[in-house]
Amino acid sequence: MLRPVENHSLPRTAAFFDLDKTVIAKSSTLTFSKSFYQGGLINRRAVLRTAYAQFIFTAGGADHDQMERMRKYLSALCRGWNVRQVKEIVAETLHDLIDPIIYDEAASLIEEHHMAGRDVVIVSTSGAEVVEPIGELLGADRVVATRMVVGDDGCFTGEVEYYAYGPTKAEAVKELAASEGYDLARCYAYSDSATDVPMLESVGHPHAVNPDRSLRREALARGWPVLDFHHPVRLKQRLPARPRPALVAAAAIGAAAATAGLVWYASRRRPAAV
Repeated sequence: MLRPVENHSLPRTAAFFDLDKTVIAKSSTLTFSKSFYQGGLINRRAVLRTAYAQFIFTAGGADHDQMERMRKYLSALCRGWNVRQVKEIVAETLHDLIDPIIYDEAASLIEEHHMAGRDVVIVSTSGAEVVEPIGELLGADRVVATRMVVGDDGCFTGEVEYYAYGPTKAEAVKELAASEGYDLARCYAYSDSATDVPMLESVGHPHAVNPDRSLRREALARGWPVLDFHHPVRLKQRLPARPRPALVAAAAIGAAAATAGLVWYASRRRPAAV
């Protein structure tokens, strides 16, 4: 169902989306493991380990302890990776790997929020080198993601500069609200994980999407809507995205101008009455 179009005399609003298992069906970072292997960044053993981690994540989600172990493992794994090479690999394989696992329901929600005049912000624990291109693919207005420290040699040091996880996500949402003028009481948020409760409770319209057991219990207790997304689909196979209100208005003005021009032309061509 389409959301009401924003009254622009009011403060701005936004819709904040977690990424993994909320907008896409898998872990965005782990999905690129085979591509990183083919690019010579990881060995076969690491591919198998990340494939297992992907299975665990997809089957039942990951709790705080599992996410912490995954963070430490991935931080150590990427130490020494050349950032430019990582970005090139992601850019080359983005459409083949990510496009097929985008939930149709999530893509529709993103369109609806844009139609209502809201910004769409992706807030993800995955690394910025992966999340930013995915955000661009989805048409997001902004992205908040984990950032790794990059050394003078252009390679990851293995240290984390900013970790977009748990309460940190909620802090990022509030900072964006302050800088962009969002009214959080009228904003929306979507996530699958109980670790994102701080982000969800920071907005007026929280939603649990494909929630893990802990988040499902929390959502039911608080009366939050629970959404189940099950239909990954390539973006190009979907119906063309509906234009945003500004584009609709521009098209209407253009059509009106064209009609007026035709009427004027017809009046000039009409023979004068005798």
